Amino acid sequence: MSKTVEFFFDLGSPASYLAHTQLPTLCQEVQATLVYRPMLLGGVFQATGNASPAMIPAKGRYMVRDLMRFAERYGVPMRFNRHFPINTLTLMRLLVAVQLHQPERFAEALRALFHALWVDDANLAEPTRVIEVLSAAGFDAAALQAQAAEGAVKQALKATTEEAVTRGVFGAPTCFVEGEMFFGQDRLDFVRQALDR
Repeated sequence: MSKTVEFFFDLGSPASYLAHTQLPTLCQEVQATLVYRPMLLGGVFQATGNASPAMIPAKGRYMVRDLMRFAERYGVPMRFNRHFPINTLTLMRLLVAVQLHQPERFAEALRALFHALWVDDANLAEPTRVIEVLSAAGFDAAALQAQAAEGAVKQALKATTEEAVTRGVFGAPTCFVEGEMFFGQDRLDFVRQALDR
């Protein structure tokens, strides 16, 4: 029986971007199923009393350098977004809309949005920039925006965020393997270890 990795993430989390650059290959190598669980990190922070490390200047400076070290180790492009932090509510609803209405294109949408944020330094707080990114990736941005406003999409994102908090999630990215929780993109070796057991 194939094992499963549940990947709770938010597009606005640079560590989630780095985890996403590694998890598909990791799961393929160990024949595990990767399940994407988009959540609203702001909602998780509010529910748990947590906050971004970037809110503490010294820690934020260190975090940026440490993330760049991992990008170098992984051999992936990364540029810390100068517009960070941004409110990701709309972005996460758009992603959930793709997941619900065009699941076969979810990976494309995720890749395009992550790349725009953490490689191209795009300001995705600007609606016109979001439209440009989605259109360039071959999506009907207007249709997707209409779907993102649907009650079912809003409820799905809210439910996943609440589930994450209930299960002990306090930040992003967080992975679960058979109920065991692993926080942070720098814990993927433990994820692999759990899958190999």
